[in-house]
Amino acid sequence: MVTASRIRISLRTMEQFVAVAEELHFHRAAQRLNMSQPPLTGAIRKLEEDLDVMLIERSNRVLGLTPAGKAFLEHARETLCQADLAITTTQDVAAGRTGIVRLGYVGSSLYGRLPDVIRRFRAQHPNVRLELREATTASQVTALREGALDVSVLIPPLVNADDIALTPFDIDRLCLAIPKDHPLGQRSDLTLAELADEPFVLWPMNEGRGFHLKVVRLCANAGFVPRVAQEAYGMHAVLSLVAVGSGVSVVPESMSGFRQDQISYCPLSTSEAQFTLALGYRVLSPVAEGFVVSCRQEK
Repeated sequence: MVTASRIRISLRTMEQFVAVAEELHFHRAAQRLNMSQPPLTGAIRKLEEDLDVMLIERSNRVLGLTPAGKAFLEHARETLCQADLAITTTQDVAAGRTGIVRLGYVGSSLYGRLPDVIRRFRAQHPNVRLELREATTASQVTALREGALDVSVLIPPLVNADDIALTPFDIDRLCLAIPKDHPLGQRSDLTLAELADEPFVLWPMNEGRGFHLKVVRLCANAGFVPRVAQEAYGMHAVLSLVAVGSGVSVVPESMSGFRQDQISYCPLSTSEAQFTLALGYRVLSPVAEGFVVSCRQEK
């Protein structure tokens, strides 16, 4: 008797058995499979010999399935369905029609074109799961290298990150943020130089070196070095601290709607206040590449 561990049954053999079991007629089953009858009869006989089990009751014709045949039919159908699913899923993943895209983003990007990009991508790719994770630029670079993120929306320039490919994504500007109840809080023509003696709320340089240095450079051009009273991870945290009077800050203008009842925002007219957000990535899966292509097309 052949042991179960040594039995190898091909998907083609299962397909042949299912055809015979459903047609209950070898000739019709052979026509359905686009083959001649003798090889089909031989394949079913060999299957029964390999299993050492009679699957089909027959005399001069097929009479029906044995209890073992009925059980095998059920599992053969399931196996063929799973095989078809495996093929379809593999092809869909390779074509970028299904899968997961893990997208990191800096907080300010949610106030630009990113929400519209996400909305359109989800509508066009309903079988792709888009996982969103807010993080600083530095944290996203680390996550890209560790394989924890597929694509990032971050703020260049990056430091020691030649392995990260960058594609322009959005444009924003910097503006001033001060508490609403600050003596200067009602000034619409406020300049950065007038905040020289104020305590600043910024983010750690190692979490966004390029962006941090841009703010410091703007202050230097205005004639002072900012006195950092407190640091916060993430722009929402920075603005929340400004709202409670911990200091003033320089933040993305796109976020000027955040806590407007507690924060006054003043634009910076200099061209140096403009900055770019970029898509960052390393090795792209087909579905992640589809997301990047979608971002480029919708600009």
